[in-house]
Amino acid sequence: MKKLLPLWLAVATTLPGLAASLLAIPMSPPAAAILSGAAILGASFLLLWACDVAQNDIPQALALAVVALIAVLPEYAVDMYFTWMAGQHPDSDYAHYAIANMTGANRLLIGVAWTAVAAVVWWRTRKPVVLEEARRTEVLFLGLATAYAISIPLSGSLTWVDGVALIGLYVVYIAIAARRECEEPELEGVAACIGRLTAGRRQLATAALFLFAAGVIVANAEHFSEGLVATGRIVGVNEFLLVQWLAPIASEAPEFIVAIMFALRGMAGMALGSLISSKLNQWTLLVGMIPGVYGVSSGSFAVPMPLDGVQMHEIMLTAAQSLLAVGLLAGLRLDIRGAMLLFALFLGQFLAPAVPDTVWSMLPGRLSGSQVHFFFSFLYIGAFTLMLPRIAPQLAALVRPSRRDAS
Repeated sequence: MKKLLPLWLAVATTLPGLAASLLAIPMSPPAAAILSGAAILGASFLLLWACDVAQNDIPQALALAVVALIAVLPEYAVDMYFTWMAGQHPDSDYAHYAIANMTGANRLLIGVAWTAVAAVVWWRTRKPVVLEEARRTEVLFLGLATAYAISIPLSGSLTWVDGVALIGLYVVYIAIAARRECEEPELEGVAACIGRLTAGRRQLATAALFLFAAGVIVANAEHFSEGLVATGRIVGVNEFLLVQWLAPIASEAPEFIVAIMFALRGMAGMALGSLISSKLNQWTLLVGMIPGVYGVSSGSFAVPMPLDGVQMHEIMLTAAQSLLAVGLLAGLRLDIRGAMLLFALFLGQFLAPAVPDTVWSMLPGRLSGSQVHFFFSFLYIGAFTLMLPRIAPQLAALVRPSRRDAS
């Protein structure tokens, strides 16, 4: 029973927010954000355990597609809520919130989660994180998605064509990855306890976790999203920043914690590999779904979601970070120097909005605070360009299928 204690704690965490949502209990915006955020956090852990166990009982091709999608349902729920509301209220800030949430989640994954895994491995072994050869496929498609994403701010719009292209990339990736040999999942903790049940009970428990967690997330997505925005207005904090950085923490935290646990147990490749898969998922499916959901909500695909220069700069900065990350992973390894570079640049762009314009104006080009994204995008792309002569052969080698993918 002690091994199942995290399960009961996660369920208990979801109950206050779920009850408040179902019973329509009036709450202040901060209380709504805290209770619903805690509920989404608890449900994220439940989804993570259910996804691990489900790989015992469904075909691998289906597991790769469905499990990857369900695992990031919390992030999707919040972002798709903002996107849907943007279609219903074209003159509102919801479109900006959708882009903020998407870019924040993507940049947190690389700038914080990847760095943390590499730091833990270096601390324990003084060695880099080495990825399995099969992860070449993920790195390749992350590079392709990044190359396409760079074209979005250059074109000045995010249209349904972009959505089809990005989702199509993910579908092709799934088709290739589905040819890999089946492997028995390595279950730990709660997932291992559920995995030891008989087939019938295991499947019933997995389905119950999926349904309950999904219900909690759907029930709390609106309260969490609106609570964050309203709280920002009340306390005088930019709601765009709250949506960009605080909202993804609730959805990304469980996967981040599990990755760190894998790294501490000596499974460094699995830890970083899972985070790379999440990044690929969000950089293709999540971004690709935004114009589609907006089109359905607004009733027309002819007019793209209204995004101004700030949102396009956010996408460019996120794509530039991804570009450098792909360059660092081209050799299927991430050492501590590369990880620290990613973290330093992330920390710089994260803190940059708080720096007075007078400081930025002292730099060459006399930047203003609104132009900081240009500066950090330039740093990311510049670092990648400096690495290019050394990593070019490694990037070319990514196109070669791994032995597992070719089998």
